[in-house]
Amino acid sequence: MEREAATSPNENGQESDAAAIRRHPALFRAIRRRQNPRLRRSDITVTDEAAVKRAVKAASLGNAMEWFDFGIYAYLAGTIGRVFFPSGSDTAQLLSSFATFAVAFLVRPLGGMVFGPMGDKIGRKKVLALTMILMAIGTAAIGLIPNYDSIGFWAPVLLIVFRLLQGFSTGGEYGGASTFIAEYAPDKRRGFFGSFLELGTLAGYTGAASLVTALTAWLGSDTMDAWGWRIPFLVAAPLGIVGIYLRLKLDDTPAFLKLEDSNVHVSEAATAVETTARGDLAKIFRTHWRMLILCIALVGAYNITDYMLLSYMPTYLSDELHYSESHGLMILVATMVLLMLIINQVGRLSDRFGRKPLLMAGMIGFFVLSAPAFVLVREGSLLAVSAGMLMLGLSLVCLLGTMSAALPAMFPTNVRYGSLSVGYNLSASLFGGTTPLVITALISVTGSDMMPAYYAMAAALVGVVAVACMKETAQQPLEGSPPSVQTDEEAAEIVEAQAPTPKF
Repeated sequence: MEREAATSPNENGQESDAAAIRRHPALFRAIRRRQNPRLRRSDITVTDEAAVKRAVKAASLGNAMEWFDFGIYAYLAGTIGRVFFPSGSDTAQLLSSFATFAVAFLVRPLGGMVFGPMGDKIGRKKVLALTMILMAIGTAAIGLIPNYDSIGFWAPVLLIVFRLLQGFSTGGEYGGASTFIAEYAPDKRRGFFGSFLELGTLAGYTGAASLVTALTAWLGSDTMDAWGWRIPFLVAAPLGIVGIYLRLKLDDTPAFLKLEDSNVHVSEAATAVETTARGDLAKIFRTHWRMLILCIALVGAYNITDYMLLSYMPTYLSDELHYSESHGLMILVATMVLLMLIINQVGRLSDRFGRKPLLMAGMIGFFVLSAPAFVLVREGSLLAVSAGMLMLGLSLVCLLGTMSAALPAMFPTNVRYGSLSVGYNLSASLFGGTTPLVITALISVTGSDMMPAYYAMAAALVGVVAVACMKETAQQPLEGSPPSVQTDEEAAEIVEAQAPTPKF
């Protein structure tokens, strides 16, 4: 009867529960211990710093190659429009080129749905190596396609086919790479190590912009249209081979190995989460749909602002402000080099102060500064354009330096790769890859060259709401995994902290 009184729902339920706890303190202490078992020393992962650095290098290089490939296409958009599409207006050719850019993003969710659950089943590193192989093949193949004058209709068809291959392989890249680093890194430094992934993004974009700028200056526009545009695509193939080699040399992440190894006895709390069926795509949508929606909103805001600045801006400077292509790229390269110098410090700040404050600063920065930044850019002088780009860049680096640590922590270990790949790529498909196309079309329809600013402000407003709704995850263990620390001393402190206080 006492148990009935303690558990039956009624208006005095809380008082009844408290009374039951007072009458049976030992029983309720046992229940709490059962629900929240203490961690043992063997449950806690002590990271190997050398292995963490190798993992960061391999994941970041792959990410750099991905964005090198996409950057090349974005920065050669005008050239590709002239090479692969019939003669017409410059705007029509540019729209055709950006539409082909966006095509790759249509299959990214499909790639995420294939490679993500596969990474949860067979391991992170095998899938990441496979995605790099496919990306290298797709990029090199684009560099070998004959132009429209040679094979007519088949030139844009082949371009679209290999862009689809690029997009499909990229669907497994970011989710896997960010998961790879997050699961290798110690909990208190996940932001710092995660920021290297986006350092790879900036390095890829910078390498692409620098190579295109140097080739254009050296060969001239006519030679670039004739054959020079092929060189950057062909350069990507050997970079892919290096990335594949680095990734295959590594062990899989400690979190995945613990999940996979049935002989490792993790705590009951971790086991309850981690031994569920892995790679179940239907379960991801059924069980984690709230986090998926939040992930899509965050990534959408981040991707629109990212692609607006790093992919579209050179085209804006050349088409709307009549800068030479090389001039616009040089300003962007200078901005990205500056961001590369500070991005790891942003990662450190996110470890110290939390992910939410840094993400919120970036979103509010875009909402408040986008319009003034584009007013400066429209002034046209080197100083004004550089100042406007810097304002946008400092807002973006708050997102770049934090997002790769914040996103993997939203999902539990057993479905992390799959969930993040699905959410990230759905959002990238809807909002990221379409950004240059949408902005170009909006400017064409409205005649206002302030449309990029308004589009970024709308995205940032969505981002502010999404950041407000997310949980803070800095310095906390990844969901579904035991704590990860740098030293044995830290592990011992965690175990000792759980010891009950002696009563005298």
